[in-house]
Amino acid sequence: MENWIIRAIKKEDNQAVAQLIRSVFDEMEIPKVGTAYEDPYLDLMFEEYNKPQSAYFVVENEGKIVGCVGIAPLENGDPEICELQKMYFLPETRGLGIGSKMMQKCLDQAKDFGFEKCYIETMPFMHAAQKLYKKSGFEYLDAPLGNTGHSSCPVWMLKNL
Repeated sequence: MENWIIRAIKKEDNQAVAQLIRSVFDEMEIPKVGTAYEDPYLDLMFEEYNKPQSAYFVVENEGKIVGCVGIAPLENGDPEICELQKMYFLPETRGLGIGSKMMQKCLDQAKDFGFEKCYIETMPFMHAAQKLYKKSGFEYLDAPLGNTGHSSCPVWMLKNL
């Protein structure tokens, strides 16, 4: 853990972050239609999160970006609700507690921004992710909130901050 650095995204991280996200989609065979894979700003994450009430973090190990996650207002949703977005980790970083550290950083940031609840969408087969969300206090919903455009993510969860 001593070489892991969690920090805010920089403009020069854009390419590495986009590559990381696409590689996880390929590795896990996540549908590319109706998911984050199709988001037009995937190559411009610094710019996308350089907006009010938004933040994006990367975790770096020996100069290589090995994970990322962000927080932003829920699109077309209640202004008191934020969304935990684009949380992806390379295989070598999973199971080490880094995901939960990074998620906590996002949730703390969300509270600082004044959000009251945090929403997340995920895939049914992402069991490790769901376990982490449940452990962190997220609860399952029966229907999606807002309008994220991610029609292929059929698991929705919400947490009070």
